[in-house]
Order: sequence, then structure tokens, then C-alpha cells
Amino acid sequence: MKSPGSSSLCFMLIVIYFSQATLNLNLEPIIHPSILQEQELTGKEPLSKRQAVATSSPVAKDYTVDIEISFENASFLEPIKAYLNNLSFPVLGNSTDESTDILSIVVTTVCRPTGNEVWCSCKAGYRWPRERCLHNLTCQGHDSSLSGHHCNCLKQLPPKGPFCQPQGDVTLRMSVRLNVDFPEDLKNSSSALYRSYKTDLEIAFWKGYSTLSGFKSVIVTGFRPGSVVVSFEVTATTPSPESIHKANEQVIQSLNQTYKMDYSSFQAVTSNETKFSVIPGVIFEGDTVTLMCENEVLSSNVSWYHVDRNIDIQNSSRFFVYTSVFNNMTSVSRLTIHNTTQSDAGEYICKLTLDIFEYESRKKIDVTAIRISAIKEMKVTCDNNPVSLECCSEKNANWSNIEWKQEGEINIPGTPETNQEFNCSKYTIKANGTQCPSGSSGTKVVYTCEFISTHGARSSKDIEVTFTSVANLTITPDPISVSEGQNFSIICNSDVSNYDEVYWNTSAGTKIHQKFYTTRRCPHGAESVLTVETSTREWNGTYHCIFKYKNSYSIATKDVTVHPLPLQPNILIDPLEAAVPCKGSYNFKCCIEEDEDYEVTFQMDSLFFPAAKEVNGKRVCYKYRHNFTANSTPWCPKNIEMFCHFKNVANNSVRSPSMKLDLVSGRNVMCLDPVIGVGEPGKVIQKLCQFSHIPSSPDSLIGGVITYKCEGCQWKVKRNDCISAPINSLLRLAKALIKSPSQDEKLLTYLHHLSVSTSNVEHEISSFPGNLGAIINILDLLSMVPTEVNLKMMTHILSTVNVILGKPTLSTWKILQQQQTNESSRLLDSMERFSRALQSEDSTDLSISHTNVQMRGIVIKTGNPKDYRQSFVFSDTDLWGNVVIDQSQLESLQPDSSIVTVAFPTLKTILAQDIQAENFAKSLVMTTTVSDHITLPFRISMTFKNNNPSGRVPRCVFWNFNLANHTGGWDSDGCYVKEVDGDSVSCTCDHLTSFSILMSPDSPDPSSLLKILLDIISYIGLGFSILSLAACLVVEAVVWKSVTKNRTSYMRHICIVNIATSLLVADIWFIVAAAIHDHHYPLNETACVAATFFVHFFYLSVFFWMLTLGLMLFYRLVFILHDASKSVQKAIAFSLGYGCPLVISVITVGATQPQEVYTRKNACWLNWEDTKALLAFVIPALIIVVVNVTITVVVITKILRPSIGDKPSKQEKSSLFQISKSIGVLTPLLGLTWGFGLSTVFQGSNAVFHIVFTLLNAFQGLFILLFGCLWDQKVQEALLNKFSLSRWSSQHSKSTSLGSSTPVFSMSSPISRRFNNLFGKTGTYNVSTPETTSSSLENSSSAYSLLN
Repeated sequence: MKSPGSSSLCFMLIVIYFSQATLNLNLEPIIHPSILQEQELTGKEPLSKRQAVATSSPVAKDYTVDIEISFENASFLEPIKAYLNNLSFPVLGNSTDESTDILSIVVTTVCRPTGNEVWCSCKAGYRWPRERCLHNLTCQGHDSSLSGHHCNCLKQLPPKGPFCQPQGDVTLRMSVRLNVDFPEDLKNSSSALYRSYKTDLEIAFWKGYSTLSGFKSVIVTGFRPGSVVVSFEVTATTPSPESIHKANEQVIQSLNQTYKMDYSSFQAVTSNETKFSVIPGVIFEGDTVTLMCENEVLSSNVSWYHVDRNIDIQNSSRFFVYTSVFNNMTSVSRLTIHNTTQSDAGEYICKLTLDIFEYESRKKIDVTAIRISAIKEMKVTCDNNPVSLECCSEKNANWSNIEWKQEGEINIPGTPETNQEFNCSKYTIKANGTQCPSGSSGTKVVYTCEFISTHGARSSKDIEVTFTSVANLTITPDPISVSEGQNFSIICNSDVSNYDEVYWNTSAGTKIHQKFYTTRRCPHGAESVLTVETSTREWNGTYHCIFKYKNSYSIATKDVTVHPLPLQPNILIDPLEAAVPCKGSYNFKCCIEEDEDYEVTFQMDSLFFPAAKEVNGKRVCYKYRHNFTANSTPWCPKNIEMFCHFKNVANNSVRSPSMKLDLVSGRNVMCLDPVIGVGEPGKVIQKLCQFSHIPSSPDSLIGGVITYKCEGCQWKVKRNDCISAPINSLLRLAKALIKSPSQDEKLLTYLHHLSVSTSNVEHEISSFPGNLGAIINILDLLSMVPTEVNLKMMTHILSTVNVILGKPTLSTWKILQQQQTNESSRLLDSMERFSRALQSEDSTDLSISHTNVQMRGIVIKTGNPKDYRQSFVFSDTDLWGNVVIDQSQLESLQPDSSIVTVAFPTLKTILAQDIQAENFAKSLVMTTTVSDHITLPFRISMTFKNNNPSGRVPRCVFWNFNLANHTGGWDSDGCYVKEVDGDSVSCTCDHLTSFSILMSPDSPDPSSLLKILLDIISYIGLGFSILSLAACLVVEAVVWKSVTKNRTSYMRHICIVNIATSLLVADIWFIVAAAIHDHHYPLNETACVAATFFVHFFYLSVFFWMLTLGLMLFYRLVFILHDASKSVQKAIAFSLGYGCPLVISVITVGATQPQEVYTRKNACWLNWEDTKALLAFVIPALIIVVVNVTITVVVITKILRPSIGDKPSKQEKSSLFQISKSIGVLTPLLGLTWGFGLSTVFQGSNAVFHIVFTLLNAFQGLFILLFGCLWDQKVQEALLNKFSLSRWSSQHSKSTSLGSSTPVFSMSSPISRRFNNLFGKTGTYNVSTPETTSSSLENSSSAYSLLN
């Protein structure tokens, strides 16, 4: 191409052709460059790719070729254009190449010299690509296209193309408003009005917008309210704003004015694409995010909108919007968001506005939280071994940096290492002893890994590292050398207080049972002490004290030497006790079961004698024969003791049990036996079975003791507690096992051996109580060994128990229980310990069944456990039982804890041998235990079959091991009968242990007719009582002014009112107490305690106010000349009436409620069975009854036999009799009531006592009304004066003037005379006469009103 300064001219052609052969054009001289595109010409009729007609011809393809033609003379341009326009297409190829045809040729670009420049412009329908406009200089003022769109003229032709390209169509979505009311028909596109509007508007739009360049079409798309808003679309090439405005004006001119189109309401949204980009692509919390809109439209009017938060974005501390125009060709708007958060996520709108045009683009962004995963806590031992801390990001963010920081009291740096592939960072630390000395062991250092993204996001994770020093152990320095039977201890100290586990091992690696050592933390370390109380030869060896922390072990070693020496219980002596003639001799023997080098001597008093050794099989015996010569005659008779001493090579010795001898004269000796010895009649001696007449072999040692008694002239066996050789061997092994350091490992083997052996010697166990006692002793010893029992162990245990609880052994049990009363309790206690220790890792259901014992259980797993339900059926004994524990109780248990129930059909008979026959119920004994620690209450429900219902009330009981001086007994605390259905009894208890049922002779059955009758009497009587007391208070209120005219009368009625009030409140609380108890269990424990307290307090108040009444009578009679003030009397009365009951009630509840024995188990009333708290009510009440009766007798005696000078007048006698009547009647009634009440608490009380007590107690309120209130003559007169008619009032006044009136309860009435006869006096007493002086009247009234 020519230089810009020459006058040459060039233009570009687009040649479209199709070819069926390979394109091979050599246009280098005239093509710059040749560009082949398989494309269609935009805006023209599409040229489809053609295929050859012939089947064998290649596929026809269309090509577009840009051709540049340059020439010197500009006048050539027009002729060439005319020539090209006149061509007829297609132009066929020459005869030699018929495979290529030219379809069209179009001029696109023309370059002309303008001054010193060359301007290259596009022909109509073409424009420069956008990238050319951005990187080349445009011709200023030459472009007439829409501002911001592709340019039409460039300075200089681009050296490598591309050239002008065909313009594309643009669809403008436009709207305009018609200022008319919106007709509803416009919503229906099928309506005539809709079609009319659409037609008229499209005609007007067509006339207006057809003037646009490249106009294609205009269509009305719809109407919407807002006056009438018309939506329409215009398709044309890119229009300019000026051309759009002219077109809009033309539209308004062409449209009928009735449409009232608003020119200012035209709006247009172009279909051009706005480039919307977001940096970074993956956004994390804390990043700085840039959202950028690029548009070809030149405008700085850009707004941003957050759709999710419904806000317009303005510049702030976190948001910054910046808009600029680049190269006068592109508008660029940037929204920068600093420190992005989750709330910034959502859809954003970038909207550019130019004139009536709006350019909108949307983009949705997601903000991701940075999740860093790491182990929160680590333990690092300062042993100079590398430990890696690791943090990893769940998302790949091309982290720019990962930083590690630390904070703590000690500084231990590390080396970071980043793995970008896995988004992880490791921090390797190596801590040595100098960096974390023992004093700082356990120090925590927080290491923080922080991930930083390229765009500023940060996230960190803390790892808490606990540094511990390697423990330096020091152990007991002195050598340990002991003999068997002696104790020793090893102290192991650590200078580090942190550890995961401390244990002791033997040199063979066997763990020592944890019961032998204790471990505790000290201020500057830790200490573990291994203590062996009774050493055996198994303890001989090397022991390791091991402190474990994480994967670090600190070990200290100690050697222990144990020298052989017989244990005292293993030394068999003969005799245990014997009688020896004063001039006779006796052979003493001490035997052991090992042949060691011991020095053995016998000792009697301060004398020592050498022993002779004799070996007989496994048994090694040391003998000595002592002659009691004539010199010992002064000793006779005398008791002496002989011992044998064993001394080993370590110079340690052990003394045998004493051999007791009685030196006798021999005159009364009747029984002679070479083995047993001599004895007087009635003499009882014991001998080891091994040295008795019981046959045995040297290789099989029998055990136990046999008791002989001299009867007549022969020794007879009184008691045989011998243990057969196989069982004795098992017992000796069990005693050795519990002293063994490796008892856990040996236990399973031993239990298997025990199970097999007991089955083989079942006959010997059922025949001899000694064998049975030995098996019980073995189980008791072994139950204290294991911390865990597996299912195999439990199988062997129950197999052994099945043998000793069989029916053949029941008679032997009876003999054994007579000799040792707690053996059955020991067996049950052992079984509870075994079942509590039972654990099973393999199975969740535990089940073992035998004839005489069955076990069921479950292991609690994680999740919602189901109800615990187990059933037991023993067909041989026709007994069954069920156990249920509610799911809510099980939820409190730890996972993997076990619940085990063991049922025994015959154990009840053994345990109940001391129970009276009428109380015995033949039923199962079921033991339920939980391996987890539980807090009370723990509710359990059980059902028992009772094979011998006796008509008595069943009682749910459990075996209390603490009763009967810790020998055990049945107790009902916390258990009650829920239901009785024929021969089945349902029980509920609030704790776990061994349960059964008994028949109770005490209180009546809640469902019995007697109990129902008593309840009916109680509630009816209480109703009458409450009404009577209320009536009494009403009467007192009505007559108060009439009957309280002097001090004595006032105090008397104060007492009556408080008696009635106290009894009324007590009766109300009695009903409350009955309502919150369901005969079995209090509905609310706290409410039950409160009700019991108030019933106790107010019933006591009734009696103490009665006492106050009696004391006031005594005071008025004895201390006639002394007259205390009213305030003093009231203070004393209220202190006595309420103060004393309050003190007694508070002391009672304070002394018994902390142990939860304040109330009864089956009623809200004072306890009797456990604490006898009921006496805190009965004793004060009965004392008051006795005091008041005594006062009454004294008063009557004093009136009937007055002393000289103290003879009362006739009125005084009458008054004092009236005063004494209330006390004389009410006090015995109240006392009688609670006398019967006390009799009901004793076992076996007659039903009559229950009925009488219920009647008297229920009608106490009626007694108060009759004898405390209405029997008072003044009250009667006041009531008659208050409520009588005028004629009755006149007659009453007349009668009063003549003498005293005689109402129904007056002294002269028939009813009153009968009560007077009770006091030994008949006749009528006038209590009011006109001649009575004021002084005598007051004294008489004082005495009279005291109780009447």
C-alpha cells in the first residue's frame, strides 16, 4: 500500500463464492491480507452452503474473501463500482475450473487521501469493529452513528485487518404513555379495542420509525396501566438519539390526537450487551471485590443496585463507585466492595442511562466463608521429636500467604511448610527439655494459622498445644526384701503432674491390679504408691512404675525379694484345744504344705523347744511331745498355750495360732480317745478335720473344723464343718488369688475350674454345710476382685450358684443358717457385685438360664433406648416374674453401661427362714443392678407371682444388707404395692437392689372393704367437723360481747376460739394431705412434708390450748388472791398455745427430714416405722390429757372438800362445776381419740381400733361445738336474747328476775343433770341472783367462765 502522502486510492471488496475443489488463489499482489471465512453476509440473503449435485462430488462450501485494491487515480473508483454493480451473479468460473463460482461482490471500505492523512471509511451498512475503534485514531467529526457505537472512519488502514464489517440489527424495547384512562379491554388481546389500538399505533409507529437507518419492523407488544403505557419493539440498525427523537416527533404527528400521546414519556432499552465482570471469580469473606460494567455507550450516568438488600449503592466506607469513559469509545463503571461479608452476596444491577436509552446488566455473586480445618487441641511432649501442626482450607483460593503465630508463656518456634495443591500448611515444632522445663509442664501455647487471599480475605484457626515435659521418675531407693505375710510399699514420684495413665507392671508385662496402688497429683508433680499388705511368693520379682502421657512413657524399676515363710492361716495346728492330765504327755503338731528350709520351735510360756520334722506327701509336719511331770502338779488345774514358730533364712519368723491346753487332775475324765484326747462330761472341743477321725489322704488335704462333745464316756460329733479336699483346694486357691498381683488374668480360668468342680461334687455340697459355706466364702472373695466381668465369667458364676441353690441343698442351707446367720445375705451381696461389674462388648442382649437361677440384661447403646423389659419363668417351682424400667430412666445412663436382673426361685426360702410363717410369700427374689452410677430415685416396676396368697395384704420389700447388725433383712422403704390381681403382685420401687414380696398383717389393704369404710367415715366426719367448727366460730362471734365482760371469761373464750381455729385448720390440712397421696406414693414429696408439718403443728395446738384452759382453771382456783393482767395472760396463753407446738414441730422435721424419714411411705403423716416421729405428737398429747384430768380431779376435790376458811359459796361451787365440765368431757375425748390412734400403729392391731379411732378423730369438731361452746349457759342465754321473739324475750326477763333460766344445757335441765352426775353431784345450781354483790359476782364469773 502507498504511503499516506501519495495520491493513491484503495477500496475493499467482499467476494462471496462457492467451491467444490480446494481453494488455491494467488492474490498476493492485490490481496492484503486474504481472509477466508466460512460465514454468511449479515443483512443480505443468507448464502447457504451448497452440496454438489453429483453423488461423487465433494461438499460445496461458501467462502467470504476480503480483497484490497489500490490504484493511483481516484477517478477509477466510480467506473469500477458501476462495473461491479452491473455484474450478473453468479459469475461462473472459466472452462478449465468449473468448480468455483462468484456469488456476489460488495464494496465495504474506501480509503481516500485527505490532506496529509488517509481516511478510511465504511460504506453504507458496514462499520469498523469495536477493537479497531479502540486501538486506532478515528476521524473527528466524521462519524454520524450513535455516539459510543462502532466508528465509521479511521485514520490509516489497519495493517492486518479486519476491515469494515456488516452492521447488525438492533431491537429497541420502547414504551410511551397515552394520557387517557386505561380501558380493561386492553388486557384482552382478542378484544376489538385492543386490535384497534394496536393497528392505529403500529401505523403511526411505522410512519415515524421507517426513517431510521436499516429499519426493519415495529410491533406493539402490549398495554399496561399507568394511564395507558404502550410497549413496542423497533428493529433497525444502530440508531442515533437524534434520529430517534425525529422519529418520535413523526409518530406523534401521524397519530390521532385523541390518543393523547405524551412526547416526554418515550423510553428505550437497547439490546446491546454490556460486559459485566467480577474480580475475583471466587469471593471469600474479607476479600476486596471489584464489579465492572463496560458499555459501548458513552455516558457517566451509571447507577448500582443490590437486589437482595433492595438498596441503591452509594459511596461509603466499604463501597466505592467510579465511572469513566475510555478512549472516547467505552464507558467503564467500577463498584469496589471492601471487606466483603456474607450479606454482600446476591444479585447486582449496573444501569447506564443516556437520553431515553437505558442499558442494564445483572450479575449474581456468591461470598464463601473461609473454613479452616485443624485439630483444636494437641499434646506435645518435650522430647525433641518433631510434631506437625496442620491447617487446611476447604476451598482453593490461591492463597497469597499463610502465616503462623504463637501466644503463650513459653516460646517454641517452628518451621512452616505450605502445600498449595492441597491448600494445607504444616508447622513443625521440636520441643526439648530446655524449652519446657518440668516447672512449666502442662503450659498451653496457642498457635494460630492465618490464610490470606490475593484479594485480602483472611481467616485463622487456633490450635491449643499443651507442652509436657518427659517425666523424671524417682522410686524408693532402699532395697525391698520381705518375707511372705509381711507388707511393703514402693513410692514412685514424678516431677510432672500431667499424665494420661499411671499403672504398674511386672517384669513379664502383666499389669498389677489397680486395688494395690494409688495415684495422686502433688503441687510439683505426681506420686503413685504400690502397697501390698500381705506379700506372697508371687510378688517376688521386678516391678515397673509407668507414667504414660500421650505416646510418651516414663518408667522406673524396682526389684522386690520375697522370702518363703508360711502365712499364719496356712499353718495347721493340732490340737486347737485339748485336755491333758497333769502327769501325762501330749503330742503337738504344726503342719504346712511346703518343704522349705525353716527353723521351727515350739513355745510354752517363756520356754522354747526344738521340733522334729516329718514329711508325709504334700504335707510337712513339725512335732513336739511334751511331758507334764510331777513338777507340774502345782500347776493343776491350769490353762496353758503352746505356739510354734517358723523362722526363714531372712531371719523373719511367724507364729502359729495358739494351741490351748487344759491341765486337769484326771479324776473326772470320762472320755478317752487317742486322736481327740481326754475330757470330762459335757466338755466341748474343736479339732481341725485334717487331724480328726475324718478319713483323708496326705495328698488331698481336707479343711474345716469339727466339734466334739463328751457325752457319757464317748466323744460325739456335735457339729461338722469339714470341707472336702476338692473344695478346700478351691478355697485355698481363692485366698491366694485375691493376694495375687495378676488376679484379673487368673480369674476367668479359676471361675471355670470352680464351675466344673462344684458340678462334680454337688452331692458333697448338698450333704455338708462346711462345703456349702466354703463355696459361699469363695464367691464372696472373688466378687471383690474384678472391675469388669464378661459374659463367660458370669456363665461360670451362675453355674456354680445354680448348684448351691438347688433343692437338695435347702436342708443344708437351714443347718448353715443356724450356725452362721448371714451366709445367704453374703451370697446375695456377692451376686449384686458380680452383676454390677458385668460388661459385654460383643452383644447388647445378655441372657443365661439355669434351673435355679436366670439372668437377663442389656447394654445401653448410644441413641434412644427402649424400655427395659425382662421376664423370668421357672417351670419347676411354678414361679414367674417381670421387671420393667421406663425409657425415661434409661436416658440418664451412660452409653455402654449395663442393666442386669438375676432371678432366684429358691433363695427366698433361704433368706426368709427367720420370717413368721403367716408373713411368708412364696415368690421370686429378683436382683436388678446398673453398672453406671445412678442417682436416686430410680424407678423400677416388678410383677411377682405369689404361690401362697394368705388373704393378707402383700408388701413389696427389698433386702437391706444393713439391718440386723449387718446380717440383712427385708425392708419396705421406697417400695409400694401398685396392684394385686389374683396371684400376681405388681410393685414399684425408687431404687435398685434385690426385691421380693411379703404378706403384711399391719394396715388394711387400700382396696379392702374396711379401708373403704374407714375412708367414708373419715370424709363424712371431717365434713361435720369443719361445719361444726365454723358454726362454733360464728356463735363465738355473735355472743362475744355478751360473754366476755370480765377478764376470766374473756380469756376462756380466747382459748375456745383458738381451739376451734386450730382444729379447723388441722382438718383442712388433713384433707390436703389425703389429696396429695394415692395410698402408694406421694404425688409431691415437698407438698407431703408441708402437709404433715402443718397437721402436726395445728393438732398439737389444739391440745396445748386445752392445756392452757386447764392451767387457767387451776390458777383461778388455787391463786384466788393473785390476779394477773389481761395482756400477761394473753401472752402466756399464745406462747403456750402456739409457741410450744411450733418448737416441737420444727425440731421433729429438722431431725428427721434430712434422712427423708419424716413422713410415712404410705401416708402424709408422721413416720412410725423408721424414726417413731409420731411420738412427737402422741407423747405431748397424752401428757396434756393426764395434766388436764388431774386438774379436773383437783378442782372437783377442792370444791367438794374445801379447807377451813376457804369454803366456797353456793354460786362459786356452781361456777367451778360449770368450768370443769368442758375440761372433764373434752380432754378425755381428745386423749381417748389419740390413744386409739397410737394402738393402730402396732403390728397386728385389731380392726376395731382403726374404726374407733377414725370415728373419734372425725367428729372432734362436733365435740368442740357441743361441749366447748353450746354447753356454756351464758352462750345459751346470749343466743336466746339475740334471736328470741318479743314474747319469748318477755318471758325470759321475768324468769331471770325470779331466778336462773333453764335452757336445754343449763345445770337444772335433765341433760345437764346427767353430766353433773358424772362429777358426783346432783341438783340444780342458780348461777345468777339479784343479791350477788359485784365483787362476788366478778369472782364467781371469773371462775365460772374459765371453761364454760
